[in-house]
Amino acid sequence: MHNLFVYLEIEEGVVADVSLELLTKGRSLANQLGCRLEAIAAGAKLDGVGEQVFPYGVDVLHRFRDERLTPYTTLPHTSIVVELFKKEKPAICLMGATIVGRDLGPRVSSALGSGLTADCTSLEIGDHVETRTGKSYENLLYQIRPAFGGNIIAWIINPDHRPQMATVREGVMKKEVYDPNYKGKVVEHKVSDYVKEEDFVISIIDRHIEKSKVNIKNAPIIVAGGYGMGSRENFQLLYQLADVLGAEVGASRAAVDAGFSEHERQIGQTGVTVRPKVYIACGISGQIQHIAGMQDSSIIISINSDPAAPINTIADYVITGEVESVIPKMIKYYKKNTK
Repeated sequence: MHNLFVYLEIEEGVVADVSLELLTKGRSLANQLGCRLEAIAAGAKLDGVGEQVFPYGVDVLHRFRDERLTPYTTLPHTSIVVELFKKEKPAICLMGATIVGRDLGPRVSSALGSGLTADCTSLEIGDHVETRTGKSYENLLYQIRPAFGGNIIAWIINPDHRPQMATVREGVMKKEVYDPNYKGKVVEHKVSDYVKEEDFVISIIDRHIEKSKVNIKNAPIIVAGGYGMGSRENFQLLYQLADVLGAEVGASRAAVDAGFSEHERQIGQTGVTVRPKVYIACGISGQIQHIAGMQDSSIIISINSDPAAPINTIADYVITGEVESVIPKMIKYYKKNTK
């Protein structure tokens, strides 16, 4: 009872980025624990999955091949994971905090009585001593996530039940190849040994998928505004600057709560985690919840009227001034000097 499992989300034979991010983190955690990293793939087009995941350090790929498993439906995928875990008895299971993971994770943890921490932003291995009993635990999974609306960071452990389960937000883990030549083994499972025929009672007749018009996560340049922008009207300056730079517009939680911007543009622990080449923070004070979502940006430019704003401590360049006067000047000079 010590291996680490990652459930793979697969669309048209392509493994989702969030799953590859979890494999990257899973490999690191597995190395600390001295255990195997294993992955679960259930669906129709699975031939190329091994080539995609083995470079991320997967030791064992469990494949469940059936046309009825694509697209994802709750009952058969739940049965597969639950029954597999009853046999393999993993120590840790990681899933993406996506529509699929948020549906599957609670069902699996409930069936196994294991508990689940949702929407984690960080994972670590550590020891713990129970203060009431004095009982000590080694190599527990610390499941770290914001709580109380992002006002505190909670470190959650599951000492006595297995697997330790967590869903993890997209983008918070870095996706990184472990070894391009890494080779694991594939275990083919017979779906009928895990899934009852009645689990297929629901079938998907048709799907309509519309991609989001906002692509903050993959944007190379982000112009983000905070409560210091003052109003929704002033926020339009950010769109003008972004248009000149070919950038996306982001927002802090305070700006979203004030109605300056929509939630899908929110950056931080309670929003999206980004790693752009250039991050321009306009009127953002730099609370820890926001910094956690953008601190890995290559270049950070801060525009703020407060020279002591916390975000200035991590910025590469600081412009002290009112956003209403600085941003129009930036737009003017970028237009003038852009070919």
